Amino acid sequence: QVQLVESGGGLVQAGGSLRLSCAVSGRTGCISDMGWYRQAPGKERELVARIRLSGSTNYADSVKGRFTISRDNAKNTLYLQMNSLKPEDTAVYYCRSSWCNSWGQGTQVTVSS
Repeated sequence: QVQLVESGGGLVQAGGSLRLSCAVSGRTGCISDMGWYRQAPGKERELVARIRLSGSTNYADSVKGRFTISRDNAKNTLYLQMNSLKPEDTAVYYCRSSWCNSWGQGTQVTVSS
């Protein structure tokens, strides 16, 4: 059974940084194609960043230049480094494995102004 567990969320002031982690277990290959999504209150879930098998990445326009997605294949862990955080980045952040069609439970990120 595939399991994705996010960590690293919290409360931070605007301009600060956080690094989210997503530990993947249960099946080989799930980390190959993964993404970070977020959902703010009253809004739909949106893609924040994605990393593919090739290592290519893409980002939502709203986070380009501020967020960086990466993975450690040896540790089976996905990361999202978030810098220059803004209040509008406040949301529950989820990791998802496209390869294994699985979601994590989410981690709350709150950015105060």
